[in-house]
Amino acid sequence: MPPLLRTLRLRDLFLLFIGSVIGSGIFLTPGLILRQLNGSVGFSLLVWIVGGTLSLLGALTYAELAATNPEAGGLYCFIRDGFGRIPAFLYGWCLFLVIASGSVAALARAFTEHLAEIIPLSAVGKTVLSVAMIAVVTAVNVWGTRKSSNLQNWTTLVKVGIIVVLSAILLSLGRHAGDLPAALGTTQHGVGLLSSFGLAMISVLWAYEGWQFGTYSAGEVVNPQRAFPRAFLLGSIVLAGLYLVAVVAYLVALGPAGATASNTIASTSVGVVIGRRAEIIVALTILISTFSAANSVILTAPRVFYAMANDNLFFKKLAEVHPRFQTPAAAIVALGVWSAVLACAGKFAELIGGVIFIGWIFYGLGAAAIFPLRRAGQGLPIPYRVPGYPWTPLLFVLAAAAIVGNAIVVALLDPKQFVNLAIAIALFVLGVPAYFFWRKRAAPAP
Repeated sequence: MPPLLRTLRLRDLFLLFIGSVIGSGIFLTPGLILRQLNGSVGFSLLVWIVGGTLSLLGALTYAELAATNPEAGGLYCFIRDGFGRIPAFLYGWCLFLVIASGSVAALARAFTEHLAEIIPLSAVGKTVLSVAMIAVVTAVNVWGTRKSSNLQNWTTLVKVGIIVVLSAILLSLGRHAGDLPAALGTTQHGVGLLSSFGLAMISVLWAYEGWQFGTYSAGEVVNPQRAFPRAFLLGSIVLAGLYLVAVVAYLVALGPAGATASNTIASTSVGVVIGRRAEIIVALTILISTFSAANSVILTAPRVFYAMANDNLFFKKLAEVHPRFQTPAAAIVALGVWSAVLACAGKFAELIGGVIFIGWIFYGLGAAAIFPLRRAGQGLPIPYRVPGYPWTPLLFVLAAAAIVGNAIVVALLDPKQFVNLAIAIALFVLGVPAYFFWRKRAAPAP
């Protein structure tokens, strides 16, 4: 069986980092975040800054882990080597059932919803096109890692370029810059402000979701000791800067009140400043953006299932590498098929999207793995050391715990969100017997 080829370079990893994160969030969530913070421009911008900082802390920590052990599976391997096979399996289990597949399904749905703004589509037509979009991305990724990475690079460059140009136009033609200073403060205080800030953080971190996906492809990166630290550091800075500029541009275009009231803030901003006909530019940008983000998930996540299968903790077929294309084709197809099922599932897909927050349990656990792994590797050379150790990974772990804790508290207080919490618990419960099932299958016969 041929091995996975190291074909991804620093440029590819950097653009993968950016492209994995920018989906539809930056085009939709800024208005929601303003509403969650009662229209406070100052605290809204602070949430975006804190979100970018947390992503940077996590990315720097993961860069050390990936540079030290550049193995296919990335985060799964960090958890496995740091804390054992059971939590690693539960991560892979949730990644397959919800985190990666739910993300692809949600992105496919977002793709068709915005396509419907250009071409009229029925409900059935939207579902069919969602599945078709997933099928195209799956086929490209089976065809070759280099080909899917090239596609990722170009789509990322296009969407970043459009965001930069649109932000520049909104900043130069918008008429509400003078309204921003008066809206920097807030009417909330104490526990109420803290709760609102925590709720807004969940929305912001959804917009930042995906930067960790690059670690899954660590086994295919050329010179990972050099590529991961540079790509993750530069990617974090560029992404945070891009998001902040875009949010300020929306505020200048619409003003604090208009931005707070908008559910489609990018489209509304462009419509007000340039004209309603220009809104098609935003729709096209989101089409490219969601397609690119879905491609990044299917480019990376199957490497986790490939690693699990190599550990005899998942279907053995998923450990196979295609003899011609040299990709984990079976793992890619499996993720594509399950993502398509979720895309067709209607309201069930909405419930699945609600429990993607459980990924933060494992993102924190993956960063925490740096502590036992450093102790186990004492005396061995570390090609890259995370700056600010141990505070950098520790702050990220504490932040991840706070995010999960806040999501649980919200779920306990909100009956609608409680369903999401119940599904998350069910996933963990189902994962435990699944782990022992595969471990028993892998055990040698007496």
